[in-house]
Amino acid sequence: MVEALFFDVFGTLVDWRTSVAREAEKILGSRGASVGWLAFADAWRGQYQPGMEEVRSGRQPFSKLDVLHRRNLERILPQFGLTDLPEETLRELNLAWHRLDAWNDVAAGLARLKQKFQLAPVSNGNISLMVDLARRNNFPWDAILGAEIAGDYKPKPRVYLAACEAFDRAPDRCMMVAAHSKDLAAAASIGLRTAHVARPDEYGPNTGEGAPTIKVDYTAKSLLDLAEQLGA
Repeated sequence: MVEALFFDVFGTLVDWRTSVAREAEKILGSRGASVGWLAFADAWRGQYQPGMEEVRSGRQPFSKLDVLHRRNLERILPQFGLTDLPEETLRELNLAWHRLDAWNDVAAGLARLKQKFQLAPVSNGNISLMVDLARRNNFPWDAILGAEIAGDYKPKPRVYLAACEAFDRAPDRCMMVAAHSKDLAAAASIGLRTAHVARPDEYGPNTGEGAPTIKVDYTAKSLLDLAEQLGA
């Protein structure tokens, strides 16, 4: 009796790695920089969980992911010999996360699922970031939920529960859809149903989760596969 589907975004719906590498090359390459752009994207993403853990642990007050991304960017730039960049360049580079491209199955899969379910992102990304990704990739959300609504970051229970409350749904009437077993385990622990979508190439060829590492309600190869399984 699931009525609402909640989606992880980075990695599950969008290919952050090649998108960030492309944007970094476009912005920094025009200034004469020449680095391993995929390595640059990986290093930036590598600061993602440590940055959020500062908030989850209470060591820092809640800040939007755009703010954390900017802090993380400034940490990794010296690793690539990139220093003394103008503020305008840093700001534009930080917005690379607003210009990520979806995996090929996502737009069509969400369109089918929309016919049967309420849909929302439950992402660690802030609202403006989620809006920009939705407009870029035709994500048909009914609402933008997640970390900024909850004032905390996944996998803290409050993030999932706030999403359920926003839709006036009990947790067992909601399903978390993600390519990451840890995300799904956290959602399941407070009563949400779960669906794993394989993204085996998230961090490069055969580096992501091709299958869940925990028990889930649904296992899908793509969003179109999930839509088929859910009768949408």
